[in-house]
Amino acid sequence: MITVHLRYEIDPDKLDDFTGYGRAWIRLVNKLGGTHHGYFLPSEGDNDEAFALFTFPSLAEYEVYRNASKTDPECQQAFELARTTMCIRRYERRFLSPMFS
Repeated sequence: MITVHLRYEIDPDKLDDFTGYGRAWIRLVNKLGGTHHGYFLPSEGDNDEAFALFTFPSLAEYEVYRNASKTDPECQQAFELARTTMCIRRYERRFLSPMFS
C-alpha cells in the first residue's frame, strides 16, 4: 500500500476555486482505483496551505492512475481548472507507507 501526501501552497483569495478542484479530485482518484482520504483546507493559522491524502494498493497501481489521468477528460478538466484560476501556487508530493498498528 502507498499513500500520497500532497502539500499545496494556495492563493487564499481563490479558496472557492481550490475547493472545486479538490472535490473533483476526490471523485476522480476514487474512480481511477484509489481511496481518497480528503482535502484539508485552511481554518486557523496559515491561510495559504492545504493538504490531501490518498492511497493506492501499490506503487504500480498509482502509476496506472497517473497515466490514466493524463488522458481522462474529467482529469484534464480538473487540471485546467487549476491552470486557469491559478488557485495553486505550488505543490509537493510525498509517498508514505501507512502503519495502522
